Amino acid sequence: MNRMKHKETGALTMFRFRRGCFFVFFFLLVFVCVSRPIGAYAQFRTDRLIISGQIAYDNQDYVVAIQHFNHVLSAKPYLYEPWYYRGLCKLQLDDYVGAESDFNKAIELNPYIHQLFSARAESRIRQQKYAEAIDDYEHALKLNPDQKGYWYNRAYCRFFMKDLKQTHEDLEYIVKRWPDLNNAYSLQTEAYLNENDTAMASVWLDKTLEHNPYDGNAWSIRARLNMQRKNWREADEAFTKAIHYQPRVVNHYMYRAMTRVNLNKLRQAMEDYDKAIDMDPNNFLSHYNRGLLRQQLGDDNRAIEDFNFVLRYEPNNIQALYNRALLLDRTGNYRAAIVDYSRVIEKFPNFWAGLMSRAACYRKLGMKAQAELDEFRVLKAQMDKHLGIQQRWSKNKLREMRKLSDIDVEKYDQWVVVDEDVVTPQYKNDYRGAVQNRSVNNELLPLFSLSLMPYQGGMNSYHIIVSELEAFNNGHHPLRKIYVTCRPASISEEMTNAFFQTIDSLTSAIGASRDVGNAANLLLQRAVAHSTTHNFEEAMNDLDDCLSIDSTSMLARWQRAVCGVMMDESGALTGTEGQLKVSRSSDDLKQALSMSPNNAYLLYNQATMLSMQKNYAKAIDLFSEALRHAPNLPEAYYNRGLTRIFAGLKNEGLKDLSQAGELGLYDAYSVMKRYTAEK
Repeated sequence: MNRMKHKETGALTMFRFRRGCFFVFFFLLVFVCVSRPIGAYAQFRTDRLIISGQIAYDNQDYVVAIQHFNHVLSAKPYLYEPWYYRGLCKLQLDDYVGAESDFNKAIELNPYIHQLFSARAESRIRQQKYAEAIDDYEHALKLNPDQKGYWYNRAYCRFFMKDLKQTHEDLEYIVKRWPDLNNAYSLQTEAYLNENDTAMASVWLDKTLEHNPYDGNAWSIRARLNMQRKNWREADEAFTKAIHYQPRVVNHYMYRAMTRVNLNKLRQAMEDYDKAIDMDPNNFLSHYNRGLLRQQLGDDNRAIEDFNFVLRYEPNNIQALYNRALLLDRTGNYRAAIVDYSRVIEKFPNFWAGLMSRAACYRKLGMKAQAELDEFRVLKAQMDKHLGIQQRWSKNKLREMRKLSDIDVEKYDQWVVVDEDVVTPQYKNDYRGAVQNRSVNNELLPLFSLSLMPYQGGMNSYHIIVSELEAFNNGHHPLRKIYVTCRPASISEEMTNAFFQTIDSLTSAIGASRDVGNAANLLLQRAVAHSTTHNFEEAMNDLDDCLSIDSTSMLARWQRAVCGVMMDESGALTGTEGQLKVSRSSDDLKQALSMSPNNAYLLYNQATMLSMQKNYAKAIDLFSEALRHAPNLPEAYYNRGLTRIFAGLKNEGLKDLSQAGELGLYDAYSVMKRYTAEK
């Protein structure tokens, strides 16, 4: 009996000991798994949000990026990186004041990073705070004295502060130390032009074109010099070259039109004005000068339309008023002409030509008394001051030019040019794409992926049809329709907020779901939403969970492959982890293709990945196969063209790029120009 009690007591003691050990182990587990990881998890989440913001910035989705950086700053306002990156986003959205404020905070937190001073300098240049920008470049150069962009940008600011002596000295040093910095030669040319030293300007202009004969700015300067010397033919040729290298600069077309008028190439001049206005419908000078040309050619009604436009923007532009009055007079609208003449005469009471023209209109309307009053004023002025009536329309006078600020009404029939038409190359901006050090050739177009944003390729915008995705959209009725896209448009602030709300709604639905299949569908939707806002880490997690439930989901494998590639491009993956993710992306694409072997977009993706890995021969074959299934896919022609160029097949590559351009992907033309220009 005692022995049995002893056994029971021993067993009870052992049970209590084990139970105690269990509780100790449990509390240790709770402490390790709950208490300690909070900080680590928060740090991990912060880093992940910064990476997502960087990816959004690099994809020009600046509003989305700002949202990510806002979340970081709400948790850790003492980190300088989110202030810096958010400032870069604001800079791209033209919020220069807000950008400067963010850069101020970043510099306050870490004054030893030269990029912070450079970024703040750019925000100050945009606000024309050149003195403050120079101060920032001084700080940046102390931290990194070998950065040639900072030397050039400081000279650029001094140029706009009219400190031309120091500008010359800085640029002399720059071209001696970095003779390949072409912009320095152009800026030196501009500096001499501002001093009216055309001889030295010509010398430096020759140096500019010697170092870079493809510099559109330099050709524009040469054209303007020839305009000043009235060498119209040489000016026309130089503007034509400037347009060839810079086809999107409106003033090139406007000034070439002026030179062509002097060469009596009136049809070509009109085409140039039309082109300038097509590019910039609100261009004041082009409308004014086209109105003058139409007036000369007798196209009076359309000339009136141009002057109507000018006067909507500048109701008190005297020269435009007088020109419109002359045109209304010629077209028989005498009452409207009198109104315009009267406004001109009110401003310039001694403008005798205007008085005589108004008197003629009064007589045509039978208003003899008013006509005689105007005629008497002119006659009295002739008798008292021996002044002749001013010269009317003259073709020679038409070919003269006046500054925009010159309001002499006698110059009503002269071409208008801007007061200081500086075509100086812009300051060097290295921020675009510098937030992340891409590990692949980023000239290739990105992969096709699932997105909440529709497809927009070049000039085309349409709905890409993939049968599996159509079945998902029609069968599961997602909260937001899912699209296939390659280069979606930037996301607006309203859409950004809507996408984040969608993520919150899907999170709630996933938590409440009791159906495994439904949970997989919701996880796929949330993964696409995360991808759209460039949070690829969260998207990968959701896709992992989705595929653990349904390993046969082609859409989930497609999207996981894209997310892995995007994370690798962004630099978020390093070492062994990066290699594993890239390898898994390749496997995911292969499995997705096995489920949908004729999918042109998957074939394109696999070909693009192989091109990134410099496996050009296999990539070209896969691009060709993608084009067999989708013959009008411009992205496939574009990437195959670049891949062929990388592989040394330049002629074939240029043909592909040309085909991409024909299909509406007009970026291909600028790439063609660069590779065609290479010797």
